[in-house]
Amino acid sequence: MTERKYSVASIGLRTDGFLDATLQNGGIKLTYEIQDAAPSDDDFETPDVKVKFSGPDVDLLLSNRAELLLALEHVTMEMLRMPSEDHSRISFDANDYRLLRIEELRLSAVAAADRVKHTGEHFRFNSMNSRERRVIHLSLRNEPAVRSESCGAGPGRHVVVYPAGMASLPEPPHSLEPPRRSAYDGPRPVDRDRGPGGPPRGDRRDRGGRGDRGGPRGPRR
Repeated sequence: MTERKYSVASIGLRTDGFLDATLQNGGIKLTYEIQDAAPSDDDFETPDVKVKFSGPDVDLLLSNRAELLLALEHVTMEMLRMPSEDHSRISFDANDYRLLRIEELRLSAVAAADRVKHTGEHFRFNSMNSRERRVIHLSLRNEPAVRSESCGAGPGRHVVVYPAGMASLPEPPHSLEPPRRSAYDGPRPVDRDRGPGGPPRGDRRDRGGRGDRGGPRGPRR
């Protein structure tokens, strides 16, 4: 278990104030709780602090592969001036999305490894953020017949799974471009060269009232 660097005592008040103002200004109806994360034997994610959301707009928070949840998490880390190497130390979640996503990624990695072992060909995932790439790598650490490698740059960074003895291949020209986002893009392995498309997202607007909050001292009413 990694040593705890952040806690509710050290970042809770600033996080609480920032989220409260952000949700109110956005008219987003959510409550949240800021908690010190309990120690875990699972090393896929080992945050120091967790922020758990609930409320009427949770579906909005989790739509399009939790785009708003992850964006809110990112801007909060920027506000806290957390260095990039510490980004895994705070985790935003709702309806156990993170746990479910980790399991989906783990199964996706296992399926990709089976495919590589049976075909002898490499497999290229769609682009992922650093935390999701880490789950893929950790899921394959005990697979001696394959190896995984992060490739690409910026928003196009992704994981390639190779047979253990295969040398790394040059990146295709389009690997630096982020793939099209789709609300129907599931977590199963998808060949990036034939990645799924999908209809554009609908324009969901919520003109709801002031967002509630919860923090180190509990939710307000």
